[in-house]
Amino acid sequence: MNLKEKEIDGAVLLELSGKLMGGPDAALLSEKLHKLVDQKKTKVIADLGKVSWMNSSGLGILIGGLTTMRNNGGDLRLVNVTGKIESLLIITKLIKIFESFSTVDEAVNSFK
Repeated sequence: MNLKEKEIDGAVLLELSGKLMGGPDAALLSEKLHKLVDQKKTKVIADLGKVSWMNSSGLGILIGGLTTMRNNGGDLRLVNVTGKIESLLIITKLIKIFESFSTVDEAVNSFK
């Protein structure tokens, strides 16, 4: 998994790409989110548009990120969720837990 970060109107956009699975991916995203919390940046958007594959460990990574942000007064929202990943979210009922948006602008505006 690769991770790019940019800030848009007070929200942090994390552009994820590649395969979102356990192991090093979990550590990479977790470390990034904890650094953001330390910087008092808790409005985070995960762009999943370039994620080609996600397994149950990948879902666990997202749940851990959501928990980290919410425990610190923020939130983790999803954008550009592909059909495959949306199916995973529906099957696991996580679609009811995560706020998901079609565009980055919609996700950013949801924090206002």
